[in-house]
Amino acid sequence: MLRLFVALPLPPEVRSRLIGLMGGVNGARWQTDDQLHLTLRFIGEVDEARAEDIDSALRAINFAPFQVSLQGTGLFGDIRKPRMLWAGVGPEAPLAHLAQKIDTAMVRIGLPAEQRKFMPHVTLARFKGPSGRVDRFLAAHDQLWSQPWNVARFTLFRSHLAHSGAIYEALATYPDEDGDEDSGEAQVALLNRARGIR
Repeated sequence: MLRLFVALPLPPEVRSRLIGLMGGVNGARWQTDDQLHLTLRFIGEVDEARAEDIDSALRAINFAPFQVSLQGTGLFGDIRKPRMLWAGVGPEAPLAHLAQKIDTAMVRIGLPAEQRKFMPHVTLARFKGPSGRVDRFLAAHDQLWSQPWNVARFTLFRSHLAHSGAIYEALATYPDEDGDEDSGEAQVALLNRARGIR
């Protein structure tokens, strides 16, 4: 079984900016550099046949490139019992439009529709149990911003769950970076990467 999700990788300078924010909150489990991304659609565990369907559906999606930037920070949960610290990304409209296209493509191949309202964000830290002064972190970084970056592709990731946290492996990028890869060959490459065959 493959645990999959669709996301936008972040440019190195954006990841560096976010890594520089991390610290100063007791109980926070901060994300590592290679864990930073913006999720467009969580898929969950699927078998290899369904992974092929997902790959084909994602390859059929077209969208006009757009620009986004970091926009503030926020919290899931509440100050006393935080679940997650995040950095916002906007503008929301083009991101939501792309997420909707991906969700529609997944529903067409038989996956359940996404039930949660889409809210573009990059997870910075997760919490289990007591935490320190989250409010201070939010106040210090509520004006977070970055230079805009271009979004022209999105990526299918596989998530490997480990004791140290999730490990994310990029399986395929859409549209194809070389633009001319045969779709059948692409599906074989996708599954070979998922199986660990290079």
